[in-house]
Formats: sequence, structure tokens, C-alpha cells
Amino acid sequence: MNEKWLKQQAEEISMALARSGIRWAMPVDDAVRGQKVFVTDSTNVAAYIDHTLLAPTASREQIGRLCQEALEYRFASVCVNPGHVRLAARLLAGSPVKTCTVIGFPLGATTTLSKVMEARDAVANGAQELDMVINVGALMERDYARVYSDIRAVRDAAPGLVLKVILETGYLSKEQIVQGCILVKMAGADFVKTCTGFGPGKAELEDITLMREVVGPDFGVKASGGIRDRKTAMAMIKAGANRIGASAGVAIVQGEEGKGDY
Repeated sequence: MNEKWLKQQAEEISMALARSGIRWAMPVDDAVRGQKVFVTDSTNVAAYIDHTLLAPTASREQIGRLCQEALEYRFASVCVNPGHVRLAARLLAGSPVKTCTVIGFPLGATTTLSKVMEARDAVANGAQELDMVINVGALMERDYARVYSDIRAVRDAAPGLVLKVILETGYLSKEQIVQGCILVKMAGADFVKTCTGFGPGKAELEDITLMREVVGPDFGVKASGGIRDRKTAMAMIKAGANRIGASAGVAIVQGEEGKGDY
């Protein structure tokens, strides 16, 4: 990637935010470099996986099974819909497995206030990580102030929690993916993420490589959408992902092929 072009993108976004009256503390150069250090061990694929069940039909029994599997295999987290956060947090209490939930899911087109209230409710119910969907339409029309403010508001509503921001890359051009990554970092999130699994497309190696180039070595990149086997998961990790979102977590660690799109 052309470093000069990348810096120009960050500067253009910064100036657009300034014209909207938004000031942010991060130097422009840091918008294309990492902020956090992530220790990774590619030999332990389970440690990368957010064990996920976001089906609208998910039962309490299925959530219980999901949590039990996460404890058994020592996944990074379980990712569930907001209505199941309290149950998951109770079942995982005292363990290293985190409780993750989704915000503005799956469209990202709700108001910022609704996302903030979802985030606060998730925190109150015991969530430790949040995966929010970006305002995709605002990004596509270059309304950088709206994208930034949306992410920043959720960040402020959940200080101290890991915040992952879903770009829904299946809708975006490569340039828009770059712009989204820059905005995610500017707004103070911890990860940039590919897909919801409910939109078009899936996690692609070239997108993970691009996202890693933009955010630098010390920022989170989560690959999600269509990852159903160990070979694909390991390829994503090699390309730069340090978290994998998958409903096929057990199949992945067992070297089998799972089902489902997420």
C-alpha cells in the first residue's frame, strides 16, 4: 500500500471531522498506526475464537451449550444477542472466557442513541466485549462525522470494554474499507471487523490483509463471516486477524468443517 496515499486519506478524514466541529486527540500519523499491543499465539486457534450464536431462534438451552463449549475449549469469548447477555455472563462468571454481544446488529442503521442505550444495557447485564455495526450508509456517502460520532458515542458509553466495529465489508470498496478502518481507530475502538454474517459477502483474505496494513501491527482485526474450518481460520490469522468470529468454533478446533454462514 502507498503510505503517502494512506496518510492523505487520514488527513482528509481529519479535516472533514474538523469542519463538522469534531476535535480528536490522536495525531493523524497514529490513525494509520496501531495503538494497542495484542499478544498472539497462532498454535492455539481456540484462543482467537469468539464462539458465536446470533440466530434469532437461539434458545436458552443452546446458549447454555455454547457457554459450556467455550469453557471446555477455552475460546476467547462467546458472542450472543443482547437478550442472552445476562445468562451468558452468569454461566461464564469467574472464567477467562468473555461475554460478548452485538450493538446495532445486524444493519447498523439504528440511531446513535439506540446504540448507546444498547451498550449501556449490555454493560449492566455483564457484557465485557461489544461488536457494533458501523453506520454503513453514512460511510458510503462519506459522512465521516456521522460515522465517527456513532462509534465514539458507543465507546464513551462502555469505557474499559473491548469495542469491535463491524464494517460489513461486502458492501464496501477497498477505499471505503480503508476509510472505515481509519475512522474506527480515530474513534477509540479496539478492533475493526469484517462482516456480520447476515449481510453480503464473507471474510476475505485480501480484506484482512488490507485492514491489517491500515491499522498497523498493534490494533485488533477480527475476521468473521463464513469461517467454518481450521484451514480458513489459520489463513485469516496468517493474513493478520487476531480474532475470529465463528459459529463453527468447535469444528474449527477439531479440524472438521462446520455449518452455517457466521
